[in-house]
Parts: sequence; C-alpha cells; structure tokens
Amino acid sequence: MAEFGLADLLTLAQTVGTIGTMTMTLYFSKRQIQGLTVDVETRVLNDLDEKRFRISELMIEDPDLIRVAAGPTSGSKPEHVVSYTVAMVSAHAYHMRERKIISDNEWIGWLQWMTNDFGRYNQKRLD
Repeated sequence: MAEFGLADLLTLAQTVGTIGTMTMTLYFSKRQIQGLTVDVETRVLNDLDEKRFRISELMIEDPDLIRVAAGPTSGSKPEHVVSYTVAMVSAHAYHMRERKIISDNEWIGWLQWMTNDFGRYNQKRLD
C-alpha cells in the first residue's frame, strides 16, 4: 500500500476543494441562467400584454376595429370588445401559468375569475 505524506494529502485536499468549488459554481450558474430565462420570458409576455392592452383601448375608442382582430363577421359592439379583451387577458394568465411564473394560489384566483366571467356569459346566452 502506498504511503501518503503531508504534502500529498494537502495536494489531494486542494484538488477535492477545487473540484467541489467548480461543481458548486456550475450548479449556481445553471440556476441563475434558468432564473434569467424566466425573467426574459416574463418581460416578453408583459410587453405583449401591454401592446394587447393598447390594442384593446383602440377598439374601445372605435368598436368597428374589432373586425380587424376578430374577423369580418364579428360584432362591433363595445361588449364584444370587452369580451375580446377578457379572453386575451385570460390567455395571457394561462401562458404565464404554463411557464410557471404564476404560483398555484394565484392561478386558483385567476381560474375562479375566468370561470365566473365565462360562466356568466354562457348563462346569459342560455337564458
């Protein structure tokens, strides 16, 4: 069996310490990159949501513009514009949930809000 001197043990400890440090650095770098990816996705989705909101404002000012987004056979009443906006906000919340940006508690609140809104709409149509 080989004998290790003090210098050999110190060299081995230094090597193990260097490998451990590199492993920890790689682990935390990976977590930081994943966090940055989520931040970038969130910023992109929020920018798109702001643009969608501005389009909705334009449609509320001039309801005839709903035909550009929803098709030529769609109605141009202000209620249709608001319905379109609610659908877009709901879609945005869903996409944020798919990317795990919205927590479970927040998603339950959004889901309840969407269920109430669309449930009332469907109930009115049935009456």
